[in-house]
Amino acid sequence: MSENQSSRPDKGRTASRRGRHNGGGRRGRGKGGGEKGNGNERLIFLPLGGAGEIGMNCYVYGYGAPGRERLIVVDLGVTFPNMDSTPGVNLIFADIAWLVENRERIEAIFITHAHEDHVGAVSLLWDRLRVPVHARPFTAHIARRKMEERGLDPKEVLTAEPWPAVVRAGPFDVSFVPISHSIPESSGLAIDTPAGRVVHTGDFKLDETPVEGEPFDPQLWAEIAKPGVQALVCDSTNVFTERPNRSEATVGPEIRRLVAGAEGMMVATTFASNIARLKTLADAGIAAGRSVCMLGRSMQRMIEAARETGVVTDFPPVISPEEAVQIPCENLMLIVTGSQGERRAASAQLARGKYMGLQLKEGDMFLFSSKTIPGNERGVIAIMNAFSRMGVDVVSEDMSLFHVSGHANRPDLERMHEIVQPRMVIPMHGEHRHLRAHMKLARARGIASEIVENGMMADLTGEVPKIAEHVEAGRTYLDGAVMIGAMDGIVRDRIRMALNGHVLATVLVEDGVLLGDAWVELSGLAETGVSGAPLAETIEDDLNRFLARAEPGMLADDDRLEEAMIRIVRRSCSDASGKKPEVTVVISRLE
Repeated sequence: MSENQSSRPDKGRTASRRGRHNGGGRRGRGKGGGEKGNGNERLIFLPLGGAGEIGMNCYVYGYGAPGRERLIVVDLGVTFPNMDSTPGVNLIFADIAWLVENRERIEAIFITHAHEDHVGAVSLLWDRLRVPVHARPFTAHIARRKMEERGLDPKEVLTAEPWPAVVRAGPFDVSFVPISHSIPESSGLAIDTPAGRVVHTGDFKLDETPVEGEPFDPQLWAEIAKPGVQALVCDSTNVFTERPNRSEATVGPEIRRLVAGAEGMMVATTFASNIARLKTLADAGIAAGRSVCMLGRSMQRMIEAARETGVVTDFPPVISPEEAVQIPCENLMLIVTGSQGERRAASAQLARGKYMGLQLKEGDMFLFSSKTIPGNERGVIAIMNAFSRMGVDVVSEDMSLFHVSGHANRPDLERMHEIVQPRMVIPMHGEHRHLRAHMKLARARGIASEIVENGMMADLTGEVPKIAEHVEAGRTYLDGAVMIGAMDGIVRDRIRMALNGHVLATVLVEDGVLLGDAWVELSGLAETGVSGAPLAETIEDDLNRFLARAEPGMLADDDRLEEAMIRIVRRSCSDASGKKPEVTVVISRLE
């Protein structure tokens, strides 16, 4: 735990150690000098989530003798399920079995910002790790609330101050370095070790006029880089976007013009965490003479957190849904959740009809001031089509005037490489194609680089990164109220039942003799087969013919009888309907 710990009732506990960084003020200077360890120790980087995918971020850094390194964890995030591959699952996060096995070596957890793919699993996984969690005030507020909701002690989340404050965690000195993104108080991390400095960018863009939150400060980042940087571990999300990124400040005038020209009700959706965009939308509504109402619990909670932590002090006044229903549509603006097509969010509810007494009609306008995350297209398009049928004018991300990304485009990445001038670049936060493109970008500049996907342990100690080991890096599902492994077979069975249906076959046996006929119950299958006969009766006939010929030895052996009945049911169903269902056999013995 860090030095000079103090208590702040309004912000939670704070842990930091002050110190301006100058020539000899910190250990490990990275490229250009500094102690490099005793030759028997190494600096490692191990992603367990977020490398080879977008989302579910979980990164591990370690320093020490191989197999005995002291460790820190950066981010514990989630990703979200879909009905195709993870039906019924609530959340997905990294399998931390390796961390749990090495829990005694973990010094602390550091959270770069409050997006769910970085902070969403803190309360789900903390109880298995039980080490201090460090985050800046806004992120710490979100993390504490998650801890409280799961009955955990929110005081385990410590509030950290930004650079030049330092958190000491074993052999690591860690500083939160402000950087612009699409949520307040995003930070990169300057991680000093005896083997040199690592800069972990977190999610970022180089926005010097971000409306809300801290602007990118190139002089500050040059100061971070001045002692030399051993490794830059860097966001890769927008590496394929060649054009320079636009500032959040450029969105405001376009949105104001759009809202001012709207004739009916104006509705807009964006990410609930994008406080700057929410303020831009609300300001535009007020400027157009409209009352502003926010619909959606997550959006309201983010604004509440921003106010409580002082991130936002001048958010425009908003009215309640009860007040909104009394206001003429042409004088009303709604800001709603559900930019990614979430079925239970306000956007989808409005698309299905009336929500909290409010309803869209022909001539109204709906703005998607957001980017559709890959995989969410179908849900978003379904909402757009539903609004279109109502006669609502839909303005989407295709009109890029109304949205800018929170991630660095290729020119931003090149500029970050130039400012930091690291010995090596490790791409993160991207699918394999993003990581590979970022690696090639770095190598084209003469910087050593390597693809390090989930489960690959990279040794960052020398002149070039090297893959030293591999560990198991799977996924864990929150399925209802319980956690299950992705390889446990539960979701796989659920998918099989969804694809093929299910048959429950029951038979009664007494003293080795069948009592009556077997019977079946069908789920997710047609009532009749291709012949027009009831499918259940067809399966029962085939099953009972088999059982009538079954030898006494099979009737006495549950395993053999079950295996045979499953085979008969599947074959019968396949012949009659073309489907091979999942089968459950119940053998009831009355002796």
